[in-house]
Amino acid sequence: MKIVYSILGTYNAGGMERVLANKANYLAAKGHELVIITTDQKGRGPNFPLHPAIRQIDLGINYTDDQDLGMLRKIWSFKKRQRRHYKQLKGVLFELKADIAISMFDHDAALLHRIKDGSKKLLEIHFSRFKRLQYDRTGLWKVLNKWRMYQDLAIAKKYDRFVVLTNEDLAYWKGLKNIVVIPNAHTFLPTETAPLLRKHALAVGRFDYQKGFDELIKAWKKINAACPEWTLDIYGDGPLKEELTDQINRLGLSGQLILHAPVKNIMDVYLDSSIVVMTSRYEGLPMALLEAQACGIPMVAFACKCGPRDIIRQDKNGFLVAEGDLEDFTEKVCRLMKDQQLRSTMGNRAREMSENFSEERIMRQWLVLFESLRKEEEA
Repeated sequence: MKIVYSILGTYNAGGMERVLANKANYLAAKGHELVIITTDQKGRGPNFPLHPAIRQIDLGINYTDDQDLGMLRKIWSFKKRQRRHYKQLKGVLFELKADIAISMFDHDAALLHRIKDGSKKLLEIHFSRFKRLQYDRTGLWKVLNKWRMYQDLAIAKKYDRFVVLTNEDLAYWKGLKNIVVIPNAHTFLPTETAPLLRKHALAVGRFDYQKGFDELIKAWKKINAACPEWTLDIYGDGPLKEELTDQINRLGLSGQLILHAPVKNIMDVYLDSSIVVMTSRYEGLPMALLEAQACGIPMVAFACKCGPRDIIRQDKNGFLVAEGDLEDFTEKVCRLMKDQQLRSTMGNRAREMSENFSEERIMRQWLVLFESLRKEEEA
């Protein structure tokens, strides 16, 4: 099959980009023809390695050039860029003659389904149904995001299939008959698991509002008081780096809580850690938890929408904590820190449960979906 993915760019070190690279590489290795169409690549290479057979096409729309504009100017510019995006995307798709074209629910989501090039159209989302309401915006931006949330539902209905990551999120998209649940696979499976002996906790994610690292830092002040020998490493990058650094210094945690830039060998970082923590305000299916499981590490996470409930089984492979409950979060993290046997038991269970998210199992689901769409086209 010839399969086309459409996304803003592959240059970011985010979970969505990592998932795309893994899926595309798997499909290319199986002999399928893969093309990734981007809008904002600007000559940058992919952050995650891609199979040499994968073709990349950038349309040069560059939506991110408008990110600092005010609302009215941003809306006007967005509509202008959308018209150019549609025209260029249509031209490329008619040239490629793909079997399947997939939107990653980026700026192309409202455009791709309208292009009648003969390909079956898929839409996949890597966040929850309520993502837009969880930005914590106010005023006109809040009104706009609420309107866009309802537009998301209308757009999803127009695709041949709409793929969500969790059964939890499935329940939020009411009235859709084209919806399918396919979770992300973990991105690696080390031959050995983490020994869980070092007094290191780990968090991974972009330094932005979504990931809630400000809450994690507040919790760590209390955790550090109870278990001062433990340290926390947070790997990521993003717009809140300076703000988070200031918060760490203000709370006197500079020696105990360290922000790190993203690294290529993140698996080695996991294997050197003993607990993985997450205080996100919203997710889709958090890669940090999937990767922790694969490495046999117990987890403590806020039970945000969506994803943690599909990965963590309470008291089995980790702990789920009500969103914002820093007291309970602190208690659960400290319990794991003080009980090596509990860490080991939960870590072993996590490794066993990671099989539910193996690459072979997840990619079989995608191939079955692709084949069913092709049979529909032939019929």
